[in-house]
Amino acid sequence: METNEIKNVAYLRDLTARYFNTQNPSADTKGKYTTQISLQNYYELGSTITNMLKMCILALEQQEHKISETDQHSAINVMLILEMVLEMFPLDEFEVFDEINKMCFADS
Repeated sequence: METNEIKNVAYLRDLTARYFNTQNPSADTKGKYTTQISLQNYYELGSTITNMLKMCILALEQQEHKISETDQHSAINVMLILEMVLEMFPLDEFEVFDEINKMCFADS
């Protein structure tokens, strides 16, 4: 039984080495992690930030399809976006990943 457990731990360590690369330990803060978002260029970064701000404005105003009178063709369906994010967000899997990560790096 112990041999099987050792194989399982070795397999989990191999998996974490291959797949746990989204979060990197922060160089300046212990217990914090950083992640990277890949964008094509500054325009895409600006568009992403602009859309996030618009979505926040809409949520705060509690009006889904109104940005402002000067920018009427930039409506965002906030409810649809948030519903999709909730459906896509694998919270249970993240809890398992966190436990596996703790287990594999406990000896490090």
